[in-house]
Amino acid sequence: MASVHESLYFNPMMTNGVVHANVFGIKDWVTPYKISVLALLYEMTTSKPIALQERRRLNKLILPLQQGPDLTLDQFLKTVEECCPQTAYAVKLRLHEMADGELKDMEYFFATLPTPFSAIDSEAYKTSVVGLFMRHMLLAYNKLSFSQVYKLYKALQQYYHSHYARPGDVQVGLPALAADDSDMDLTSTEDNVGERMEKEELDTAPLHESDRGPLSQKQAEYFLARQAYLLKNDENKALKPSALQDELNNMLKFNPDFAEAHYLSYLNSMRVQDIFISTHSLLHYFDRLILSGSEGKSNGDEGYGRSLRYAALNLAALHCRFGHYQQADLALQEAIRIAQESNDHVCLQHCLSWLYTLEQMKGSDSSVLTEDSVKMAAHFCLPYLVSLGIQSLVQQGAVQGKTAHELMDALKDTDILHWKHSLSELIDISLAQTTSIWRMYGKSTMAQQQAQLLLNMNSLEQVNFGVQQNNTEAFAVALCHLAELHAEQGLYGAVSEVLKHLKEQFPPHTQHAKLWMLCDLKIQFDRAMNDGKYHLAEPHVTAIAALNKTEGLYRKAQVLKALNRTTEAYSILQRLQLYCEKIKYTEMIIRVMLVTAELHWESSGFATALPLLLQALALARQHHLQAMASETILHLAFTQLMLGVPEQALGVLHEAMEPILAHGAVMDKGRALLLAARCQMAMAGTRSNGQRHAALGLAVQSLGEAAAYFSMLDCKERLRDVHYLQARLHHTLGQTPQRNKCAMLFRLLDQELQAPGAPLL
Repeated sequence: MASVHESLYFNPMMTNGVVHANVFGIKDWVTPYKISVLALLYEMTTSKPIALQERRRLNKLILPLQQGPDLTLDQFLKTVEECCPQTAYAVKLRLHEMADGELKDMEYFFATLPTPFSAIDSEAYKTSVVGLFMRHMLLAYNKLSFSQVYKLYKALQQYYHSHYARPGDVQVGLPALAADDSDMDLTSTEDNVGERMEKEELDTAPLHESDRGPLSQKQAEYFLARQAYLLKNDENKALKPSALQDELNNMLKFNPDFAEAHYLSYLNSMRVQDIFISTHSLLHYFDRLILSGSEGKSNGDEGYGRSLRYAALNLAALHCRFGHYQQADLALQEAIRIAQESNDHVCLQHCLSWLYTLEQMKGSDSSVLTEDSVKMAAHFCLPYLVSLGIQSLVQQGAVQGKTAHELMDALKDTDILHWKHSLSELIDISLAQTTSIWRMYGKSTMAQQQAQLLLNMNSLEQVNFGVQQNNTEAFAVALCHLAELHAEQGLYGAVSEVLKHLKEQFPPHTQHAKLWMLCDLKIQFDRAMNDGKYHLAEPHVTAIAALNKTEGLYRKAQVLKALNRTTEAYSILQRLQLYCEKIKYTEMIIRVMLVTAELHWESSGFATALPLLLQALALARQHHLQAMASETILHLAFTQLMLGVPEQALGVLHEAMEPILAHGAVMDKGRALLLAARCQMAMAGTRSNGQRHAALGLAVQSLGEAAAYFSMLDCKERLRDVHYLQARLHHTLGQTPQRNKCAMLFRLLDQELQAPGAPLL
């Protein structure tokens, strides 16, 4: 990797024409900041050898310093110091010699500047990024008149001494110097009086917070490219939405027709879900694109039409994002009409992709549309759309109850496509989707493996600006799954670490923050319910409902049931079941059925709960939901135990025991073992003495394992039940010390929970 970074600094072959065009535009000014950059390059070439790691960091810093907006000396030195303190000190000394000396010191610096670069053994090629920048600055400096050189020297002094000025000091002379910067234009030999007055008016206009005037074209392009890249790959490192909007507004104030700035404003507004500004900026972007004729010049009328149809398509995508399905449908139909008139098959395929996405959002079956989209995209060699279509079909297949091997075969085909065409973003999505599918099927070990694979995989994206691709939705989904999986195992310390990372990586204002917010609330709710602290769980219901209405209603019913408000809970569950059947949310339908069965238990309606549980079990098996099937079997076994058939209950329970112990949550493992112990105790009463003692011994062993699981979750209510049963068993077996110990533990927990009585067998 060292050779790659060093070649960027020295090797001309590493810089293509586009980079040169952006970095070394004709209208580049000689400024005090650029002199500081020259001083840095000079010290890097002439000073004593720099450590390889520090040189690599400095090499990576060169392009951002050359392309970016002018920094204050404090910012510049701090940036260099982070890479190499020794070089930063040398640059500071060099600037001190010029700023605290005389004009001849600056002249001497420019006179000696070419020497290290023109040496025969110099590592800097004259056509490299460094060489071209140095030659460009020398040419600009040599074109300055004496008065312009003097103004540059005064500006350098002001730039240097402002670094040491106290915060309350007033910087005198800056406006005048800023107004005179136009004299240093490389192409201006004799100024026109009218043009000079316009430039002075522009430069002395009110500046924004950073005290900078209009950026050069090169600086503006670099700023927009950097921020757009960060928004895509690491939004947390981009400017805050308000700060970025201020920068863009300042940029558009000087150049209202800058189309790219309008588009970045659109992306920035989407971060904060601002429908008005995002729509306004998107429309302005395409208006400016059409008016500028940038596409029309190369493509004639075709360029104009292309902008119109993609403008309509982007508008449809915007409305989809905000849930405005009717407006999205109208915009999409307009895009399809224009694309058909222009015979643009690529645009039509994108429209078809958004069409089936829109149908999915509205809750309609879009599998036929999706299949058509995949076939046509494959015909026109559009691998990105092919893969998106297959992933959409996999998602629909999972909801419709397709088997795991069918879905995994389909995803395997898309993975081949991804690696063949280096579609790194879709590789991430595929892994996140595989994680979700395994989780839905109840295979927690496989889900964890896929999530770890995604988080530890090196991105295929080009690593620019020191950014790795780690703030996409796929990463957020994988991390949320990991947090929930750790919470299920009672590892709340690890959960806190994962959620802390999520909060740092996806701050509340970012578009994917809702994922970890919902995940965090669900974990807190489940923990409070497990602890029997219903007063702590209740406030979370409102917050969950704000993020996900379905989850909110389900959790509300759980709290009402726990508070013995049975009628209200039953009413909510019935409404929720009807809604979930309408949208075909199978997992939630089963969960609702299980809670409804628990409500029947409250009124001793065990026979009434039995048909409901059998229906839930059939549904879970039909859709291959192993976790939900195991949960249903636990409920079924308990119902049979309460109906007085412990043998059948234990036989049913053994069917679910293996998957629960292999993939289940700690709570489910504890519940299964507690239920097994109760079945063994009930069966022991009908056996002879020898068999009875053996059965009770097995029950004691099961209760011990259950207590260990409940202790991991600090689930006091269930621990109290376990200790009570242990005390009864030890008393029956004549084990007095163990009985007394368990009785004491039961007594302590009972006093702590302030709840009367013991559970009935």
